Amino acid sequence: MNFQTDYTLEKYILEASWERFPSDVQERLRGCLIDLLGALISGTKSDQFAVGLRMVKKAFGEGNVAAIGTNDRFSAIGAATAMGHASNAYDIDDGHNIIRAHPGTSFIGALLSVAYEKDATLGELFSAMLVAYEASIRMGVAIMDHYKYAHSSGTFGAIGVAVGVGKLLGFNKEQLNHALSISEFNAPLVPGIRSVEYPSMNKDGVPFGVMIGMLSTIETECGFTGNKNLLESDEYRHLLADLGEKYEVLSLYFKPYPCCRWAHPAIDACISVMKENSITADNIDHVTIKTFRRATLLSKIEPKSADEAQYNIAYPVATALVRGDFSIDHVMPKAFSDSEVLDMMKRLSFEVDMDLDRKFPQKRICRAEIQTKDARVFVSRNFEPSGEAHENIGTEWLTEKFHRITACAMDRQAREQILSMVLGDTSLPIRTLVNTINSLF
Repeated sequence: MNFQTDYTLEKYILEASWERFPSDVQERLRGCLIDLLGALISGTKSDQFAVGLRMVKKAFGEGNVAAIGTNDRFSAIGAATAMGHASNAYDIDDGHNIIRAHPGTSFIGALLSVAYEKDATLGELFSAMLVAYEASIRMGVAIMDHYKYAHSSGTFGAIGVAVGVGKLLGFNKEQLNHALSISEFNAPLVPGIRSVEYPSMNKDGVPFGVMIGMLSTIETECGFTGNKNLLESDEYRHLLADLGEKYEVLSLYFKPYPCCRWAHPAIDACISVMKENSITADNIDHVTIKTFRRATLLSKIEPKSADEAQYNIAYPVATALVRGDFSIDHVMPKAFSDSEVLDMMKRLSFEVDMDLDRKFPQKRICRAEIQTKDARVFVSRNFEPSGEAHENIGTEWLTEKFHRITACAMDRQAREQILSMVLGDTSLPIRTLVNTINSLF
C-alpha cells in the first residue's frame, strides 16, 4: 500500500466548530445526543453495566470523573469504559447501514467523560461528536473493504473515540494523526457475524473499542507515535474527498426496538399485517418470514439473558405477534418466561429471499406471511426498518423514543428536564448535564 500524510482529516477535525455546522447537521447532533443519552440511561439498568462498574473499579480505580448511572467517580478512561458497557447494552442506539454498525454508542461515553474532565461545553461536545461520526464511518468503510470481513461497532468506535477525544484535548494535527493511526492499527477486529449467531455480552465489542480509543490518546500524550492509517492510503484517500460537503451523520438510522436491526422489518411486517386484518395471536397457525440471508442467521433460541433476547430474530418477532410491540420491558429477565411468546417462537420459520438479499446492506427488507388456524394466508408488503436515513428523523421522533426507553429509569418530569438541557444553550457545561442526569435517577 502507498501512503501519503497530507493531514486532510486532521485539518478538518481542527477546524470543525458547532457554530459553522449547517442547521440540519446541528439539529441532527442534538437528536443524536438525545438518542445516545436514552441508550445510556436505559442501559444503566442492565447486567452489562453492573459488570462494567465492577470491571473499571478493579482495572482503573477511582478518580474525579462522573459516569452516568452511578455515584462513583473514576479516571476518564474508567468512566468512558463504564458508560461503554451501558450505551450498547440494549442495542437501541443509532446505526449506519454501510458499515453495519453503531458508531455513536462506541464513542459517546468517552466523549462525555473527557468533556466532563476538561469542563467542556455542550457545543464543544457536539463538535467532537461530529468529527467522531465522520471519521469513524469513513474509516469503517475502509476497514471493511481492506479486511474483507464483517467487523462490528467496537472496531470503528476506537477511531471515533480517538478523534473525538483528541479534539476535546486540543491535539494538534500531528497528535491527531498519531492517535488516528494508533487506534486504527490496534482496533479490536470484532467478529460481527459471530456476535449475532452466538449472542453474549461480547456483542458489538463496544467497551473494548472505547478502551483502545482512550489508550490511543493517552499513548499519544505520552509520546507514542503511530505510522500511517488506512485513510492515508491510495486505496481509501478518496473517502475524505467530501469532508465538509457530505455529512455521514445525516446517513444514520435510528432504532425503535431494542434488538438487532436485521429483525426490525420482520417486527413491523407482522404487526402491520395483524392490525390490517384483525388477526389475533391465538388464531395464528404459522408465520413465515421472507428476508435477506444475514437476518436468517440471527439466533432463534429461547433467551435466558438480555443479549440472547436482542441478537435474536424469533424472540422479538414472536413477542411482537403476541404483545403487539417489542420494548425495553421485553429484554428484561421477567419477560423470558412468557409462555405465549415461547409457544409462538415454535410457529415461526425464516427463509432467504434472493431478491431481498441482493439489496443488502444498503437496504434491509422483509415480508411476513401469516397462516391462520382457519387456513387463511395473509401476506404483508415488503418492509424496511422504520427510522431509516431517508425518513429524515428529527427531534420529535427521537424525543418520543427517549421518553419510551428511559421510563424504566426516571419519571417524565426528569426526562423533560434532560431534554430541555440538550435542546438548549450550547454553553451548558457537560459537568452540569451529567451531574443533573445522575441526580434524577
